[in-house]
Amino acid sequence: MLRYLTAGESHGKCLIGILEGMPSGLKVDKGTINLELKRRQAGFGRGPRMAIESDTVAILSGLRKGITMGSPIALSIENKDASIDTLPVVTRPRPGHADLAGVIKYDRDDIRDILERASARETAMRVTIGAICKALLDEFGIRIGSHVVEIGGAADQKTMIKKAGKCAKIGETLGGICEITAAAVPIGLGSHVHYDRRLDTRIAGAMMSIQAIKGVEIGLGFAAARLTGSKVHDEIIFDRKNGFSRKTNNAGGLEGGITNGEPVVVRIAMKPIATLGKPLASVDIRTKQKIRAQVERHDVCAVHAASVVAEGVLAFEIASAMTEKFGGDSMKEMKRNFDGYIKQVKVF
Repeated sequence: MLRYLTAGESHGKCLIGILEGMPSGLKVDKGTINLELKRRQAGFGRGPRMAIESDTVAILSGLRKGITMGSPIALSIENKDASIDTLPVVTRPRPGHADLAGVIKYDRDDIRDILERASARETAMRVTIGAICKALLDEFGIRIGSHVVEIGGAADQKTMIKKAGKCAKIGETLGGICEITAAAVPIGLGSHVHYDRRLDTRIAGAMMSIQAIKGVEIGLGFAAARLTGSKVHDEIIFDRKNGFSRKTNNAGGLEGGITNGEPVVVRIAMKPIATLGKPLASVDIRTKQKIRAQVERHDVCAVHAASVVAEGVLAFEIASAMTEKFGGDSMKEMKRNFDGYIKQVKVF
């Protein structure tokens, strides 16, 4: 069973991650992790912080000579801007952010205590953890990728860039839709027997945990609600060489909470960034007077970054399901279990 924790604030000293349950004997390349972190910082519409930070990971434990030992993996990413103790007090909550709900819940009089952890800066560590999970999945031929479907309603890159540039000039922000795919996922991950063992449940919840994500679809998603059953469900075919497969993949690779052997396809909807250059109306939490919301350093559009984060999130959930299904304290044991299962599936 895989699990992880992250810690750290946006302007704190560093981000910390602990990944537990990774089998021993997995080669982890630090350079590959750093490339994933670089991908997260790319894309048009990103804010000025991307010019300050150049994220690289420090692997503090769990590896020896680049190979996992079976012990927890501790990770760190240094924040170049570690000014949390000197930053000014924030009392003007931003609509769409965790600011107001957070200060009320935790009984704070400075929104800084909330926004520092609620910030999407935390996702850098999730990309790091996801990169290690991708290394595990690579050993079984599973590949994960993503692309941006649309930004601000535009589906072609030229219009996306134009819209982002216009929004930057007028103090606006943009959201969009990403699609994430996991290919060569074996049939049988997840389970139908309990709500929390359904893999689609876990994937959807994990995607919603990414900052600013407000919707998740698997396969056809909401479009299926507007069609008849014969137009939605994927017809089953069989041949001796490939076994069971489908003519289409409207289910997005999941049926009854279980992978069905087709690619897992997930789409996420990201709302526009909550910090606006021309802020919306708000109320000061101390004076209770009407005022404009706080303006923090922010992105105009982070949809490309969200797609990279979502890859990491999906990688973790599938890697977790793989370790549950095939067990093993070492990669040799896990591969032996996997190979035996694949032989069983082929002769079913």
